[in-house]
Amino acid sequence: MSGLLWKVNRLRTMSPVEVLWRVEQAFSKQTCRLGFGLARVPAEGQELMFGKTFLAKDSIELLARDALIDKAEQLLAGRWNVFALQGVNLGFPPQWNRDPLTGTQAPTSLGKTIDFRRKELVGNIKYLWEPSRHLDLVTLAQAWRVTGEQRYVEGARTLLCSWIDQCPYPMGVHWSSSLELAVRLVNWACAWHLLDGSSIFKDAEDAAFRSKWLASVYQHCHFIRGYLSLHSSANNHLVGEYMGLFVASVTWPCWSESRGWLRSSHEGLEQEALKQNTRDGVNREQAIYYQHEVMAMMLLCHLVGQANSIQFSSAYLARLECMAEFVVGIMDKSGNVPMIGDADDAQMIRLDHADGHGVYHSLLASCAVLFKRSDFKQVAGVFDDANRWLFGSAGLADWEAIADSVPDKRRTVFPEGGYYVFGAGFDTDTEIKGLVDCGALGYPSIAAHGHADALSVLLSVGGEPCLIDPGTYSYWADQPWRDYFRGTSAHNTVRVDGVDQSVSGGRFMWTRKACARVLRMPVSPEQFCFEGTHDGYLRLSAPAEHRRSVEFDAGSSTVTVTDHIVSSSSHLIEQFWHFAPDVKVNCDANRATVCGERFSMTVEFAGANLAVDLYRGSENPILGWFSDAYEKKQPCTTLRVRAQAQGGTICASFQIFTTTTQAVTTEN
Repeated sequence: MSGLLWKVNRLRTMSPVEVLWRVEQAFSKQTCRLGFGLARVPAEGQELMFGKTFLAKDSIELLARDALIDKAEQLLAGRWNVFALQGVNLGFPPQWNRDPLTGTQAPTSLGKTIDFRRKELVGNIKYLWEPSRHLDLVTLAQAWRVTGEQRYVEGARTLLCSWIDQCPYPMGVHWSSSLELAVRLVNWACAWHLLDGSSIFKDAEDAAFRSKWLASVYQHCHFIRGYLSLHSSANNHLVGEYMGLFVASVTWPCWSESRGWLRSSHEGLEQEALKQNTRDGVNREQAIYYQHEVMAMMLLCHLVGQANSIQFSSAYLARLECMAEFVVGIMDKSGNVPMIGDADDAQMIRLDHADGHGVYHSLLASCAVLFKRSDFKQVAGVFDDANRWLFGSAGLADWEAIADSVPDKRRTVFPEGGYYVFGAGFDTDTEIKGLVDCGALGYPSIAAHGHADALSVLLSVGGEPCLIDPGTYSYWADQPWRDYFRGTSAHNTVRVDGVDQSVSGGRFMWTRKACARVLRMPVSPEQFCFEGTHDGYLRLSAPAEHRRSVEFDAGSSTVTVTDHIVSSSSHLIEQFWHFAPDVKVNCDANRATVCGERFSMTVEFAGANLAVDLYRGSENPILGWFSDAYEKKQPCTTLRVRAQAQGGTICASFQIFTTTTQAVTTEN
């Protein structure tokens, strides 16, 4: 998409107030070239004040101590893990302005004026930004804390000094996104407390290093406060920016501006927690990964505040608890969470180095301790190392004091968020768990991280994913791949006339959004009768309305999905079903057999003049792909049902058996 067209589309999403604000921001960027509005670091006083630590320092046994030390040793040897790159040799310290994926050397001009979306200029910006979030600085600080070996402190000092020297304020891409600065501040705060920064850096030989670090902290805070993501950009980025400013203001209340930064960030967090998350616990971006990120931000700020006698409201904490309930509600017995909406796998902090422990489980363990919830504990399973650093031995004792068995409190209906759970046998080997998506496209006006997935259906059987959301793959891959993974054909719903339900205006923008609504509310997950519709195809020259009913009968273990296209004109109707990569699918006329490790099912299709096709790893058209991690994709089987009709109905009936039958060979 051309730069001019993108700008036109972007303007269409803005209010007049935002347009004026954007003009002021653009003017501010240009005046920075002349030195106006830049941070002027105050001289240090005789006695600096520092906040109390929010991390545990008491003696507690880590579950993955060896993995932590191994990770620290790899870093000192110059080997880094960055998304799809594992163990890549970037050196120690690395070249902070060099993209580790493409080798592109990013410019070191004024950061606010760099277009970091241009791959030819900066490379892949996600890969370039990720190491500079400084999660690895925390790893070195943790290694010193558990071993006492001074070389880890020296390693941390080397990383920090090299970054500040190579990325001087306000130059380069690491001074272009307030969210990146905010996450870096949080990791700096973790490292500061783990290294006992207020005490071990007091000697004369360390005075210059500490002053250098604190000066950069001040510059980070000044930058964030003047460059917040507001108006149509006020999504998880704004929460993250307030988080960074809040944590830094509490950790380093060293300057006259610190009190104002603390007040504004505290108030901002309170407001955004309620604005960006529904009362039934769904993050309005309609992207489950960012639901987790926002929860983690809210939790961390609460713990930082609590350690320093700063309280968040009961409404703030109640919203966090509801968000945890939503995650529990949609999670299957194996801990799988649907990959609805965007996910970039970028990490905020890394305190747990164990392999295979899910981020959702860790967060639920935190919420179990915070809210004394045995259902959260039951789902989380383990009080992991991240929580041992956050809560210490007192938190472990609280965890162990929570009862192991309680009546099921899980909610299955989230009407404000737009999600409805169906199924039976929850948390058993014969569990059937499905989800219907009838929520908004995203939040706010640009819906940056939403996917065109209205009325999509997801299904897990026995804790094994069956009907899946294919994920995100990449933000910066070639445009057709970005369009596919966020488009309608990548989801278990219906496409009309080969176009998406909503109209894309760019990689992170929708200019026309389908609006879904419920026509019939389900009564229970076991006897589930849902009907919904959306207006996405009323925009067509020959308008069409998509109505979908989803029924589940626990007695027969049958899911019946019926799609009605209401129109007076003929349309190409396509119904898509995406299966997990290891699930085998075979199709014969209007009948398919599906086989996983823990289940099998038969699928019957009914309708006039249907054509049924299977795709796996197809690039023309792009169909049959799955991505469970950023920048990684693999083939999966997609079943497409087509009909050309004046209006019309397609019915898909899934009969599920939770005992594995003879393997079926996939044919494409």
